[in-house]
Amino acid sequence: MKSPSNNQVTMKDVATAAGVHFSTVSRALNPATRDLVKPQIATRILDTARQLGYRTNSLASSLRTKRSRVVGVVVPDIASLLFPPILEGIEHALLKEGYMTIVANSANDPDRHRRILAGMIERQVDGLIIASATLHDPILDEWLKNRAPIVLMNRTDESGRAPAVINDDIRGIGLAVRHVAELGHKRIAHIAGPDYLSTGAERLRGFRLACSELSIPKMKHSVVHASAFTREAGRAACHELLAKNRAVTAIVAANDLIALGCYDVFAEKGISCPNDISVTGYNDAPFVDLVRPALTTVRINQREMGLEAARILLARMSGHNAVADILLRPEFIKRRSTSAPRK
Repeated sequence: MKSPSNNQVTMKDVATAAGVHFSTVSRALNPATRDLVKPQIATRILDTARQLGYRTNSLASSLRTKRSRVVGVVVPDIASLLFPPILEGIEHALLKEGYMTIVANSANDPDRHRRILAGMIERQVDGLIIASATLHDPILDEWLKNRAPIVLMNRTDESGRAPAVINDDIRGIGLAVRHVAELGHKRIAHIAGPDYLSTGAERLRGFRLACSELSIPKMKHSVVHASAFTREAGRAACHELLAKNRAVTAIVAANDLIALGCYDVFAEKGISCPNDISVTGYNDAPFVDLVRPALTTVRINQREMGLEAARILLARMSGHNAVADILLRPEFIKRRSTSAPRK
């Protein structure tokens, strides 16, 4: 097949070479409308476009349709191992529908978060997935005024202004508390995440609820707050916990990194895990099965979270009023960082 003489292959060139109408080519080359074309014809058009070297003119298309075919994704910590599977799920769902993603890192900084959202608005993204919301998040107002679809992910805010895809954190932490209680632990501590984040607040709520249901007296369970979901903050919180309550025999940490911070303190103080103190994490981040001892944790389905967030956003961008939250069920993973307390 001979390419047109000019450098820019047009949709009309593809239509002529494939022997179909221009409008049929337009529908076949757009993932959102491709199913309106018979499969064998769509395949012929795509093959023809590929052989001719056709490239979509995204700028012209966005000017014509007033849609950028771009979605913004904001995460709180791009270096966290939690997010690659989530982002892969988002991209997988969006790419099939012809959308590209712009990923930005808020670094848990409100000013940076505000600048990122302003930049997304300026770039006219068609929708936004936010994994960096706080419980009381005034920054969201600026985006919601723009009236573009938005979906919250992993975290949510208190207002319920946007649909969210989150984990059942109350159930997840409850699984960890029940596990150590069944092993025989009675002096159980929780190192909680920041209470201005839904993940920190809900996991703390789950811990207290589980202790109540298991009739663990308040005097025998304790809570210390980590300033962030990081290893460093976990280390500082564990030092604080042991200074206050050296009799603790099990720690239910609000995430895996906080649990690894506990490991650091144990190494400093010569504390054996799990012989002296058992520890559980949360998320089942990559490689926590490779630390010593392998971390007992609560697994969340990260890729599924990304897929669901993208699906809801696609529905909202198509005009469907998807407002319900999706609550994903966590799974308890028993490894070697928990055992029965010493007699």
